[in-house]
Amino acid sequence: MKSTFLLLFASVTLTCSVHGQSPTNKENKLPEWAFGGFERPKDVNPVISPIESTKFYCPLTKASIAWESNDTFNPAAVIHNGKIVVLYRSEDKSGVGIGHRTSRLGYAASTDGIRFQREKKPVFYPDNDSQKELEWPGGCEDPRVAVTEEGLYVMTYTQWNRHVPRLAVATSRNLKDWTKHGPAFAKAYDGKFFDLGCKSGSILTELVNGKQVIKKINGLYFMYWGEEHVFAATSDNLINWTPVVNIDGSLKKLFSPRDGYFDSQLTECGPPAIYTPQGIVLLYNGKNHSGRGDKRYTANVYAAGQALFDAADPTRFITRLDEPFFRPMDSFEKSGQYVDGTVFIEGMVYFKNKWYLYYGCADSKVGVAIYDPKQPAKADPLP
Repeated sequence: MKSTFLLLFASVTLTCSVHGQSPTNKENKLPEWAFGGFERPKDVNPVISPIESTKFYCPLTKASIAWESNDTFNPAAVIHNGKIVVLYRSEDKSGVGIGHRTSRLGYAASTDGIRFQREKKPVFYPDNDSQKELEWPGGCEDPRVAVTEEGLYVMTYTQWNRHVPRLAVATSRNLKDWTKHGPAFAKAYDGKFFDLGCKSGSILTELVNGKQVIKKINGLYFMYWGEEHVFAATSDNLINWTPVVNIDGSLKKLFSPRDGYFDSQLTECGPPAIYTPQGIVLLYNGKNHSGRGDKRYTANVYAAGQALFDAADPTRFITRLDEPFFRPMDSFEKSGQYVDGTVFIEGMVYFKNKWYLYYGCADSKVGVAIYDPKQPAKADPLP
């Protein structure tokens, strides 16, 4: 799509209001470019919850650990051998509070996207390897996974040594045997961003013959990333990434939190971004500021938004939703390890002509919601 058409489209969209609702209307209408609404399947959520009985011999503590006993949340999702595979963050009971336990990644597969068979041991974790210093004792957190047309799975995740969180990259052919490549920005600009606290890598994808695969733009791979603000990076090999910077060398912000909105404190990248005929859609997690946020929503709550970028220039932001399309509604989304509630989206896959969205429920469990493009559900209602 040409940039001029997208500018016109954005102008019309904003003129008519992103949602088109009046202040007294609870219906949350989405524009044509957005994904959704997503419907939670009845009586199936949460689809993954903590288990006390699964044990794992940790090579670093040299002890048997109940590795997914405290929390299971923040999942990646991808298709492998005709099944949906979810890689979920799991926490043991080694500490108290978010960020003070050790995180590892579990593996769960499903033929219908709802009922999962889980592996008894984690498939990705801190080990006596080249990344130990960056991953221990906090662990490996918050994965996002995308796949090339040739079948190479690329995972971005957070290395957490309880000092600096770093966005890192790993690759696999089967989602169980992984090669760790270290911090994504380690080689960029002579290591300038090696010690930068960074998270949440969303690699650009597109649908090709019904399969969601990694896409290049102008000969390079592209990734949105960031927690407080949304930034960008490019790569020629999917392993070493170069952040997009301004003329003065500072990181280029694509969009940021907005006072008075649901995303007033954080705009954290979600699942792999998707190239569409109307532009590039980035689904993201917005955090509501306790003081300068949207008073209709709970203070500090996480809800999900969507942003539109130019298809020809993925750094050119066009517009975003003014209301979350997905927010904590069910009891297990509102209460858990994260007491203010969250639906934290990280995995979305195209499966049997529908989009399956996987998300963390209050940092404690994993849920699923489904978008059928032929019969869209309504977005979550306004408060």
